[in-house]
This record gives sequence, C-alpha cells and structure tokens, in this order.
Amino acid sequence: MRIEKFPRVLRLIFFFPFFLFSFLIACSSSTRNQSDSIGTHLFTPVELPAKLEFAGEKVPMEYYDVRENLDRELLSAVYFHSQTIRYIKNMPRYFSIIEPILKSHGIPEDFKYLCVAESGFDPRAVSPAKAVGLWQLLESTAKERGLEINNQIDERYHIEKSTEVACRIFKSAFEKYASWSLVAASYNGGRAGVDRQVFTQKVKSYYDLLFVEETSRYVFRILALKMVMEDPEKYGFEIKKKECYPIIETSSVEVKGNVPDWAAFAIDHGISYKTLKMFNPWLRETSLKNPTGKTYTLKIPEKGFRTQ
Repeated sequence: MRIEKFPRVLRLIFFFPFFLFSFLIACSSSTRNQSDSIGTHLFTPVELPAKLEFAGEKVPMEYYDVRENLDRELLSAVYFHSQTIRYIKNMPRYFSIIEPILKSHGIPEDFKYLCVAESGFDPRAVSPAKAVGLWQLLESTAKERGLEINNQIDERYHIEKSTEVACRIFKSAFEKYASWSLVAASYNGGRAGVDRQVFTQKVKSYYDLLFVEETSRYVFRILALKMVMEDPEKYGFEIKKKECYPIIETSSVEVKGNVPDWAAFAIDHGISYKTLKMFNPWLRETSLKNPTGKTYTLKIPEKGFRTQ
C-alpha cells in the first residue's frame, strides 16, 4: 500500500522518529564543534620560554616556582584581552617619551614595562596609598627628588619629569643592590622591605627571596607584560599599526607669570581647557598665581585635538 493513502496523522507518526533522530544528530555535531572551537581557541595554556632575561639578567627558568609564577602572570596578561589590547595600542605614544629618558640615564629598556605594571599607561592614575602618575610616585619621594607639588602644580603627573625621577631612583637602587630585579622589587616593596628580607633570609637573588605577595608577583608581572608587548602576535593579539593610538605632535609654550584663567589661556591657543589639561595634567587648578615668576613649559597640540 502506498504511503500517500495513510491519513496525515499516521504519516506524521510514521516519519517522526526519523525527524527526531536527524535533529539529535545535528545538535550533537553542532555542540561538539562549538565545544572543540571554544576549547582550542580560548582556553589553551600559554607556552613558557626555555630562556628568559630581565634587564640583561638571567631568569632561572629551571626553578619550578619561577615557571609557575611566570605562568600565572602570563595567563593574566594574555587572557585579560581588553586591558592588554589597550596597553599595546598605547605603546607608541608613551614609549616614544619614556625610552629616550631611560637610555639617557643608563637604565635598561625593560624598565619601561615597569611603568605599565605601575599605572597601565594612565598619567592621571592615583593609588589608594596616594601614589600618583605613570610611575606612581608618593609625595614625599617626589619632593625629595625635586618635583614641585602644591595646590596648583603636581609634577608627578608630568610624564617627562616623573620619568626622570624614576630613573634616578632606579640608579640609586642599583648602586646598592647591583641587581636590576631587586631594583624593581625595591620600587614596589621599598628598600627597607628588601633589605629586611635579604638580611633575614641570607640570600641576594630576587628569585630566591620570599616577599609579600604583591612584591613576589611584581617582577613576573613585568616579565609577562614584556613578553606579550614585545611580540603581540605570538600571543594572539593582531593589532595593526594604524590601530595604535598616534603620537600627537605638540608645540612648547612658556609661561613665566601668573595665569588668571587657564580656560581663557587655552582658547587663546586654539584649544579647549579639556585638551590643555589632557596634555598638561600636572596643572591642578583653573589658574596659576606663580608669585616667584617661575617658568613653566606647556604642551599645546599642533592640530588642536583632531586626528587630521
């Protein structure tokens, strides 16, 4: 008997098992493919290098704890996608300023990644401990090193001047420790803290010393940032040069007297008050009294704040 002669209900009952079986097979295949794709693309462990250096000093990758500590920080850098992409896009703008200053002081170039670890390229960053700027300088430290800090000016927000101070701190610490990894550790945990642990534990290598968690992770975080930012594509970050934030050309304008209104000053120079503060975040008030007649040099973007 031909199937067409069956009532519609009976025909549906006859074919339903075939439809159900086909549907389940398709779902199973789709789920498996999706799972395979997710597992391969998103959750792959990061390969660690056999050899690694920080500031020209060998990192003992033969130590299991060194490998595991580096693995932890590298996984954080690789899989915190939004943050790491922003770091990579900011590299040209900030490293173009920082690298020449480090070089002029004889500081290893790897210390530019310490800046990223400290502030994430935010020149206006303020920590809970009131450390400020790209290099997260405390007020007492900055004043000792000659930066001006008052209710109108805070040069910890000045990229070039704060970098100069950071370099002097690094040089002084290296004269004491003769180890760049301990210099970095002391920048994070303080020299007194490093001295105490070196004395108590009777070793002088950062990788042999037990510190509080933040300082124990600090150099490894810098290393992880260095690895990813030096070779982004190796870790899955495909960012074209044109997608990075541009280096904005600026002109220098000197101010020797008082400025009653920075907003009016900005408009006179073809920019907004907002743009003036973005390029000179060390200006902390809407005016400048300047009773001593000190000379200040401001950055004025040559094209205002337009990209073209």
